[in-house]
Amino acid sequence: MRMNELQPAAGSHKSKRRVGRGPGSGFGKTAARGQKGQKARSGGGVRPGFEGGQLPLQMRIPKFGFRSRIALTTAEVRLSELAKVAGEQINLETLKQANVVRRDMKRVRIMLSGGIARAVTVDDANVAVTKGAKAAIEAAGGKVASSGEAPAKKVAKAKAVEESVEAEDSTPKDATDDDPSGSSE
Repeated sequence: MRMNELQPAAGSHKSKRRVGRGPGSGFGKTAARGQKGQKARSGGGVRPGFEGGQLPLQMRIPKFGFRSRIALTTAEVRLSELAKVAGEQINLETLKQANVVRRDMKRVRIMLSGGIARAVTVDDANVAVTKGAKAAIEAAGGKVASSGEAPAKKVAKAKAVEESVEAEDSTPKDATDDDPSGSSE
């Protein structure tokens, strides 16, 4: 058998129905679309899932779950994968250069999976380290410089601490002035 002799098995390919070719064909005049209505018109029809104004199935069924948009740009890295990084410094750029993390990732989370044999330093605000991974890195002689929190969270936390300190400082001084009895003349 040669390439030019290949052909489909008999009866496996039916020819397309040619509508609107006169009354003798059986599919003339309205071309199997019926008399009137939206689906009979050219360009007419309804979108997929439309049920004539009734609440469609995809809207009737219960919804559940959540898809984090941050998770789309966050990579998870195992401790054992840190061995692929050449230097002692671990940050987002070194992980990308070692092909541990995809180029489009903006954040990294280092998980406790596997082990690490050498001392490394993790020093990037965009690299979060879990508690177990932090303990393993420190046990190997390395250190984790940043806590791994997002910069916005750090700023919010710092503001909250400042406000609480100011509130504590101002309240006791105002309440206890010169007169201990609290009466004013």
